[in-house]
Amino acid sequence: MELTWHGHSTWHVVVDDTELLIDPFFDNPKTDTDPEELDPDYLLLTHGHSDHIADADRYEGATVVATPELTGYVQETFGHEHAVGGMGMNIGGTVECGDAWVTMVRADHSNGIDTGYGTSAGMPAGFVIGDKKPTQESDADCTTFYHAGDTGLMSEMVDVIAPFFEPDAAALPIGDHFTMGPAGAGIAADWVGADVVFPMHYDTFPPIEVDPEEFEREVKAAGAAAETVVLEGDETYVLDEHGGYEDS
Repeated sequence: MELTWHGHSTWHVVVDDTELLIDPFFDNPKTDTDPEELDPDYLLLTHGHSDHIADADRYEGATVVATPELTGYVQETFGHEHAVGGMGMNIGGTVECGDAWVTMVRADHSNGIDTGYGTSAGMPAGFVIGDKKPTQESDADCTTFYHAGDTGLMSEMVDVIAPFFEPDAAALPIGDHFTMGPAGAGIAADWVGADVVFPMHYDTFPPIEVDPEEFEREVKAAGAAAETVVLEGDETYVLDEHGGYEDS
């Protein structure tokens, strides 16, 4: 599994022959990637805020994976024709996306469409992406990545996500103000039980300017066993069931 961070909450994930793009927003200081260079099979949207769907219109050929409310908005506004399951999905559901299995999990956040704050995009979400369908049986050969979306610290991380999905890697927001800050994200790193944790959703705007070294310190202070990896924008990390390694 290849994980590439394009700044903010934008991740390009490759599982075998399947490409997934999460929360496309390339107008951020961490990326030099031209969004037209990417051709994802699936477009995963955690919620409807503009810093998570601003470049969704560039990928009309991708299948949208989002709540039914957000899926409908994106189809009507940006012209997407395809949605997973024909209608989107919801919290707790798992769908097969090519060579990947995608489960939508809870995130504690808000979810109004920015172009009209009274318009709901359904529940905000995070995603767990694996190369095998999740079951109650632990599978050491399964590789799993947890994208937490925009969230605060929540007990679901330790009660559901860690024991059921056993993520190998997790991307956690650290910017504070709109999401968890470094301290909350450090606790989350411990709670989700991942081997590797990446900071995201920071330094994009003045209110979320944070030194990622704060996150590293908080991960250690929480007693988390996870390795903290601070990626540069557009940098790739290759993950497998035996661990991962960086690939610039």
